[in-house]
Amino acid sequence: MKNTSKIQPTEYKVLISPIVVDEKTQGGIILPDEHKDRQQTAQMRGVLVAVSPLAFSYADDEAWGDAPKPKPGDEVLFAKFAGAAIKGMDGKDYRIVNDKDIAAVIG
Repeated sequence: MKNTSKIQPTEYKVLISPIVVDEKTQGGIILPDEHKDRQQTAQMRGVLVAVSPLAFSYADDEAWGDAPKPKPGDEVLFAKFAGAAIKGMDGKDYRIVNDKDIAAVIG
């Protein structure tokens, strides 16, 4: 994935492009706000856009086991209110979060 935001995270930070949740299901049912809030309170999905040189370096390769370290292009779960929201030079919304705020890699 190419980083068109012109934002390069530093220290132990990563840049994520949040995936926006559609307000309707595929069948056209509109989800109530309460359901959407409950669904998004714990975790949000996003695509990892950029990773700082120090990100994910706090554990040695043995600690990772067979799991590869997250890399740009991976879809990840992260805390809804983690990090800082920022608009990139490309006009898109991004989140800068600590590498430890990523809960899982999807896929």
